[in-house]
Amino acid sequence: MLDRLSPQPPDALLAVMTAFANDHSPDKVDLGVGVYKDAAGVTPVMAAVKAAEARLIAEQGSKSYVGPAGNRLFATLVEQLTLGSDHPALREGRVATLQTPGGCGALRLIADLIVKTGVTTDLLIGDPTWTNHHPLLTSAGLTAHRFAYYDTVTAQLQFDRMVAALEAAPEGGVVLLQGACHNPTGADLSLAQWSAVADVLERRGLVPLVDQAYQGLGNGLDADAAALRMLAARLPEVLIAVSCSKNFGLYRERVGAIIVVARTPAQALTTFGTLQMLARRMYSMPPDHGAAIVATLGADPALLGIWRAELDGMRVRVNTLRTLLAAALASEYGDRRFDHIATQRGMFSILGVLGLDAVARLARDAHVYTAPDGRINLAGLPEAAAGRVAAAIRRVAP
Repeated sequence: MLDRLSPQPPDALLAVMTAFANDHSPDKVDLGVGVYKDAAGVTPVMAAVKAAEARLIAEQGSKSYVGPAGNRLFATLVEQLTLGSDHPALREGRVATLQTPGGCGALRLIADLIVKTGVTTDLLIGDPTWTNHHPLLTSAGLTAHRFAYYDTVTAQLQFDRMVAALEAAPEGGVVLLQGACHNPTGADLSLAQWSAVADVLERRGLVPLVDQAYQGLGNGLDADAAALRMLAARLPEVLIAVSCSKNFGLYRERVGAIIVVARTPAQALTTFGTLQMLARRMYSMPPDHGAAIVATLGADPALLGIWRAELDGMRVRVNTLRTLLAAALASEYGDRRFDHIATQRGMFSILGVLGLDAVARLARDAHVYTAPDGRINLAGLPEAAAGRVAAAIRRVAP
């Protein structure tokens, strides 16, 4: 049986991680791996998370199963953070929320839900997008159709082409959208553009699948959820995948959730039961520890306030690094071609000047590591290294 398997190509980003780990230069800079890092180059455990975890360990009396739906206090908190505590869909009982193993688990389970409905297997995905979107979603049986989202050469959103693609999409299809802090580009739609997209979705009977992985790291918790909340208020059905990896720093705990906004309370209840059945058949029960940390934190107003302040600090740091690198690149190149880095949001931007050869030379000659497509993680940039990194980029991409 096993002799029928073929060797798999190595994951390009994991190869970058390995190369960085094996580089012993004191000047090495990791702009590749998509995790938040503080000024010391460490992905920290947030103080509010550490305090909540200590309380949980001291008070938790059982490690029994939590059930396929997961921690219900966690689910309620995620609903409120994502949709807002007074969203009409919540008031009307049209929301079904299920805890999942990370945002990846949420995406895959949503894909299985879409296939289970039997309505469509068409999925529209913007180009470029996060590299794992395609394999996660198509492996469940969905067929991906790309639409233009962002031009990496001109550093411009392709909004008109995006709208034209949605207008031409098969009715009833699903559209993958990123709620805030677009990965890999950092280029988000404005609220006016989101409203125009909602018009098309409503008119064409398309269902949005919103990947909400970075809430709070762009313009703030509520600002980063404004577009998603508008979609959930205007459209009859919305699918949402939530990750707590970035804004709670719980990467290795695998904490995520599915939020489904349905047409009616009855449909929400049926959807909730269907999601539990699909989860039971896939992984049975989600891991509880990380979700219990979030639930413990959210139940204490003091800890919640500390977490919000920490998250604001992370957001300010990333946006400050954006400004620093954009200014350093402007100084090196003598023009404003990289101004978009300062105005984009989230941890990522794509440097369109970096082809595969330039990426390899940047790592080999300057010990600066990026993703193979030239995506950089601004959170991995030491403030003192902005000028040196900009100069290295200029050398490999004149």
